[in-house]
Amino acid sequence: MLSPRFRFIRSVASLTTRPFSRGPVSLQGKAPDMSEGNAHLLMSNVRNRLREIVGASTNWRDHQQALADRLSLSNQLAGSQDELPVRRMKDSYIEAHLPLGTDPTLREKYLNYLKGVRFGRILEDLDSLAVLICYSHTHNKALQRSPLSIVTALVDKIDMRKQIIHPDCDIKFTGHVTWVGKTSIEAKMHMSQYHGGAYTPVLDATFVMVARDPENKRAAFVNPLKPEGIEEEKLFQQGEINKTRRIELSTASLLKVAPTAEERKIVHSLFLNTLDSKTVSFRSRVLPPNSVWMEDAKVKGLEICHPQERNIFNRIFGGFLMRKAYELGWANACVYGGCRPNLVAVDDILFRKPVEIGSLLLLSSQVCYTEGKYIQVRVHTEVLDPLTRQHNTTNVFHFTFVTDKDVPNIVPQSYGESMLYLDGKRHFNQTLESQ
Repeated sequence: MLSPRFRFIRSVASLTTRPFSRGPVSLQGKAPDMSEGNAHLLMSNVRNRLREIVGASTNWRDHQQALADRLSLSNQLAGSQDELPVRRMKDSYIEAHLPLGTDPTLREKYLNYLKGVRFGRILEDLDSLAVLICYSHTHNKALQRSPLSIVTALVDKIDMRKQIIHPDCDIKFTGHVTWVGKTSIEAKMHMSQYHGGAYTPVLDATFVMVARDPENKRAAFVNPLKPEGIEEEKLFQQGEINKTRRIELSTASLLKVAPTAEERKIVHSLFLNTLDSKTVSFRSRVLPPNSVWMEDAKVKGLEICHPQERNIFNRIFGGFLMRKAYELGWANACVYGGCRPNLVAVDDILFRKPVEIGSLLLLSSQVCYTEGKYIQVRVHTEVLDPLTRQHNTTNVFHFTFVTDKDVPNIVPQSYGESMLYLDGKRHFNQTLESQ
């Protein structure tokens, strides 16, 4: 049972943000380029465009036939990357608009109870846009439908440049491909919001996508990328650096190798701080002041995966998974800190396995590291097969939050929790280094 401090949020007043207009649209949040007559790609149309690109059915009853029709596209795949024309970064550039200030009806979908914007909805939009950017890079005018199945492999990083997203101001997304491997693509996106007469940066995001065959069973080649100019060369080189960093982090994972000497000292120090000085037993543990056992800082949830949340390949939409994981992680940070947390960064979201429609999705959020006003939350998702009772991990999410006051220290008890603590500390340090 949770301690009293976890039963309810301390102050409702601390959870409020600025009011917004429910009446006529304020000119302050209505961007000039969103005026009537200007033709722009709206975020609400991005997924429709994706369906057209791959020939996906909009009707759940027809999904099996739509998948069968895609099998015939396999012979249109390139045998090697050399067969594909070289692309430039500007070939994949896309600008999409989210008219929260212009469209009050749309605003309701994005509004949270704190009179702010549901960031989970923004994650869904980023995921869809990243896929469309990659399809723009691989577009072949001679083909009516794309034979590629492009899916999200990794959210490398999302850095917040602004903590407040106004619910009644128009938003603009821009992005393009910045790096390409043989079968993988890196896409960078930027989100800005029109407020006070100008667009201001809100976040920067880097997604890594992979191309698969029409059946989504094996890798497929994508068009090579040729950077033009110094700035594009820097972006491409950064993509190479990102790839190398991901390999290094995977190699040094605590699931594969032991902690470093410095990390072992940290774990031992945490252990010593929890020993009962009145005894000489290693088993007698005492919680230090202003601290919380890691076991008491969990929030869990379950989702039944319905067809409504499917992607264009009739599996559960990755953006939906990110939204649910973020909202659970935010709730955990909110309860733990006793006040409204703000997102600092989303780091290293790995999509291990697709989630099938009809799955039982178990989500478990854990506060795994704290420092001052910062809270590092890890969300683990897995699919439960009700017939075999087997659990299979599908995703692991890492979120960094900040509050307006210092939070209690999180304290591990077991060796496994100590590894979670060190892993959270690693992700937190990477976030601070990138700020």
